[in-house]
Amino acid sequence: MGICLANFGEFSLYTFQTADTVAAMPTAGVDRIARFLQYLFVDGKFYTLFSLLFGIGFSIMMENLARNGYNGMKVFYRRMAVLLLIGLFHLLFLWAGDILILYAAAGMVLPLFRRASNRKLLIWASSLLLFPVLVDGVVALFDLDLSAPVDRATRYFHDRAGITEANFPVWLAEQQTYMDVLRFNLAGSFIRMQEFIDGHRIFKVLGIFLLGLYTGRAKIYSDLDANRDLLRRVALWGAVIGLPTSVLYAWEATAGHPLGLVGHSAIYAVSVVPLALAYASAISLWYMGRRESRIFKALAAPGRTALTNYIMQSVFGIAIFYGIGLGLGAKTGFVYVELIAAGVFLVQMACSGLWLGYFRYGPLEWGWRMLTYGRWLPVVKQKDNLNPNI
Repeated sequence: MGICLANFGEFSLYTFQTADTVAAMPTAGVDRIARFLQYLFVDGKFYTLFSLLFGIGFSIMMENLARNGYNGMKVFYRRMAVLLLIGLFHLLFLWAGDILILYAAAGMVLPLFRRASNRKLLIWASSLLLFPVLVDGVVALFDLDLSAPVDRATRYFHDRAGITEANFPVWLAEQQTYMDVLRFNLAGSFIRMQEFIDGHRIFKVLGIFLLGLYTGRAKIYSDLDANRDLLRRVALWGAVIGLPTSVLYAWEATAGHPLGLVGHSAIYAVSVVPLALAYASAISLWYMGRRESRIFKALAAPGRTALTNYIMQSVFGIAIFYGIGLGLGAKTGFVYVELIAAGVFLVQMACSGLWLGYFRYGPLEWGWRMLTYGRWLPVVKQKDNLNPNI
């Protein structure tokens, strides 16, 4: 849900519009509030949770493979290779804002830490999360441009497609053919690489992966009751640190980054991860007292089909906002964009529950597992196990 709320600002092309265009929208006043709240509560926090779960999943996978006698590293690297291919397909054929490629690349580094002690994992995680602040300090001091080669490639493909600075914000809303989307994505893939480089995203993602690996090793996720006090402390201190710094981050982002590159990087580091960990802990504490709650049963279904839903959000975004679909992009206020994103997730939640009433895995999860293990896996549930209400 958080990923959808975070990404639909770009699918709708709202984030690419000029200040004058945004100010002229009928919802301009409430949009400013919605945008501030999105930076405060959403931006960065949910890819952090996604990354945390990835690290936990790695620890579970390694443990299961070792117990079942599989070659753990061989299977894991095959899993990452398939994820990389899925990410490439998503990047080039659907949306240039893909993050799966980065997950696959960082994931391939993760096994290097599998024998590190828990203490070293926390040290490495903290260092990697703070390292971008140091890099941005060096970049600012020496006026470096780390992504210059990628920027040149972007300009080359923009020139070939006829994409200019003037028409870039509305290009996808005005074009009527899928080939135009492909041309935009080809150039956009280099923009995405530029964002990864300038944002030092691989260090951030790998750092969060290691936090997830630590969480998985410590079995915090599987024995919540025994870790109740820890979860309370993380929820409290994550909120105490993360909320005020996220307010500062939201102000800084909506005000045009008046604190400069290093200031923005430092605020990001001390706001996003603490608040995301507070979310994870608070949700866990909430779940402990309501294990049979309908809300958790409903949310479990899209969680079990996370990869399918992530890719399908791009399909929804194209169908709703691009010119080859309904063409609502570049002219929809941000508050409506977020309401549409919430509606898309509600549809996905219902569809996921219906699907899992009859099938063991989501469609992409099923394919990913089969390609990982190199064998056919049954997907249809036995008739006596069917439950349309799951």
